[in-house]
Amino acid sequence: MSDTDLKPKTKVKPKVEKPRLHKVILVNDDYTPREFVVMVLKAEFRMSEDQAHKVMITAHRRGVCVVAVFTREIAEEKATSATDRGRKMGFPLLFTTEPEE
Repeated sequence: MSDTDLKPKTKVKPKVEKPRLHKVILVNDDYTPREFVVMVLKAEFRMSEDQAHKVMITAHRRGVCVVAVFTREIAEEKATSATDRGRKMGFPLLFTTEPEE
């Protein structure tokens, strides 16, 4: 037997990187009714009435509000779906996404 036969073989573990997270952001506008925004937040993001109202008020006062943080695909899907709900009703409701720092 040679020395190379006795040496243990090293196992290489692949580095798995966590997926980068993205924020879903509610952008305030002066036309979409507050009640409708709350309804969309409850339906799309499964918020309670109280949580949805707080997010809506924060967006109203500050201009924008982070709604939730997801992986990129889910964030984009939720933002698109929530924005589409507003568009179907004729409102300029807008949700966007951006990478979390």
